[in-house]
Amino acid sequence: MANLTGGFGLIVIGDELLSGKRQDKHFPHLLGLLSERGLELNWVRFISDDATRIEQTLRETFYSGDVVFSCGGIGATPDDRTRQCAAAALGVALAFHPDGVAALEARFGAPVTPARRLQLVSFPQGADLIPNPVNQVPGFSIANHHFTPGFPSMAGPMMEWVLDHHYADWQDPNRLCERAIIVDGARESDVIPLLETFEQDHPQLRLSCLPSLQGEAFTLELGLRGSPADVDQAMPTLCSAIEALGFSWRAVRLSHAKE
Repeated sequence: MANLTGGFGLIVIGDELLSGKRQDKHFPHLLGLLSERGLELNWVRFISDDATRIEQTLRETFYSGDVVFSCGGIGATPDDRTRQCAAAALGVALAFHPDGVAALEARFGAPVTPARRLQLVSFPQGADLIPNPVNQVPGFSIANHHFTPGFPSMAGPMMEWVLDHHYADWQDPNRLCERAIIVDGARESDVIPLLETFEQDHPQLRLSCLPSLQGEAFTLELGLRGSPADVDQAMPTLCSAIEALGFSWRAVRLSHAKE
């Protein structure tokens, strides 16, 4: 298993997403998979099917030290260019993966016809397979990058398989939690000095401030993210500081939080 020197990232490829013809489902699904395992998503990129753009993006991410999931562009049609771009970015050739060919033969019969169907298992040399439980046409992993189809019904279980087979040792559902409060009637400007002091006193936590306005009513959502022990210890301090400013607060339950 490769060493994790960066974070987790997601690349979603497809003109249809950027044009608005389809709505992305990969981002929220991966976010949930990681959160359930005490892991975090650090960045997301949505890019077109343009080969130059894909290759440039992969050149950057291959050398970032991040674990990256890439969804889309590994079919057999002319606009599916991800496998070619991954090989070019790594400076390796494409080759038919023997276990991938065997999977296609088991699925479609031998020999595999039409011949272009074999392109489905033409991967960068050195790649490993990601099993696809939906139609048995695999994705591939190489250099801490994991490539899945653009179909969410396939990509979801394939990403889950990767996390549990390659990164199980990094999982700890109790590593992180997030708690938040709603402060009624407060604006960002009302709490900036408080938040600056709080961040200095609690550098181990990530503090968020999300303002909202409904009509003429201002509210702030203040969130803390970190280890459960650190969050539990710091939240009463934050609440007391809000009360000292003359504001009331109420707890909010976050659907992705690990309590």
